[in-house]
Amino acid sequence: MANSSSITHFLLLPFPGTRQLQLLHFWLFLAIYLAALLGNGLIISTIAWDHHLHTPMYFFLLNLSFLDLGAISTTVPKSMINSLWDTRDISYAGCVLQLFFFIFLISAEYFLLITMSYDRYVAICRPLHYETLLGSRVCLHLAAAVWACGFFHALLHTANTFSLPLCQGNAVDQFFCEIPQILKLSCSTSYLRELWLILVSACLYFVGFVLLVVSYVQIFRAVLRIPSQQGRHKAFATCLPHLVVASLFVTTVIFAHLKPTSISSPSLDLVVSVQYSVVPPAVNPLIYSLRNQELKDALRKMTTRYFQKQ
Repeated sequence: MANSSSITHFLLLPFPGTRQLQLLHFWLFLAIYLAALLGNGLIISTIAWDHHLHTPMYFFLLNLSFLDLGAISTTVPKSMINSLWDTRDISYAGCVLQLFFFIFLISAEYFLLITMSYDRYVAICRPLHYETLLGSRVCLHLAAAVWACGFFHALLHTANTFSLPLCQGNAVDQFFCEIPQILKLSCSTSYLRELWLILVSACLYFVGFVLLVVSYVQIFRAVLRIPSQQGRHKAFATCLPHLVVASLFVTTVIFAHLKPTSISSPSLDLVVSVQYSVVPPAVNPLIYSLRNQELKDALRKMTTRYFQKQ
């Protein structure tokens, strides 16, 4: 058995099957990764280009796109490289950095989703105070707090996880370094310290999610009182995507980290992890743009202007 002082690298989960299936995994992840790069890149470019979108809602959406790009770039490229070169290795330092940046980015994304729900609540339920409550300086402070909370949350979990003695080998049953899989390598009951920390984090996540749901209940009640059908449609178009994204994100993250060991299996762990680490960065641009006419119009103007210059 290995201990943490002798481990120089970890072995990530291999995608079983023939060489053709490994290459299929590479091309599938490459397609998803390119879709995430294209979708989030277009949102970032459009919001930066169109001054009409320089509002709190689109400022937070801009931050979400940056976080999505960072999160998927932390996990997917390494998995693609391993499949392409038929290897499983990731260095100890690489695993630590991957875990830290991934937790940093997904934690910040969660805090940002709560901030975005507050933005929608103020815009719809207290529109007369919107400029006061969400001025440019306030938005900058909220964004800085989101990134800072994600950073310290990741630092706490990463330091605690890799301070545990590891004596169950170095094979990680996941395509990236994930806390539950690292804890399986720890000695005896030493993992309980990090498990309690995960439980506390999950409770905080749940409380935040309850506040988010309460915000949207108030929002939908206010929307239903809007006399204009066009106004109701616009409000639902900007709020429903936020609620869908937040709900899927929170439930899969909590399930991935707190599911009972009795139902845990490599295939289930893989599906759940893909659900919260790979799928959101690729589909979030679609969710936020398909029902947002302002964003679609700005994107159309930007692409038209670009091709007219060619």
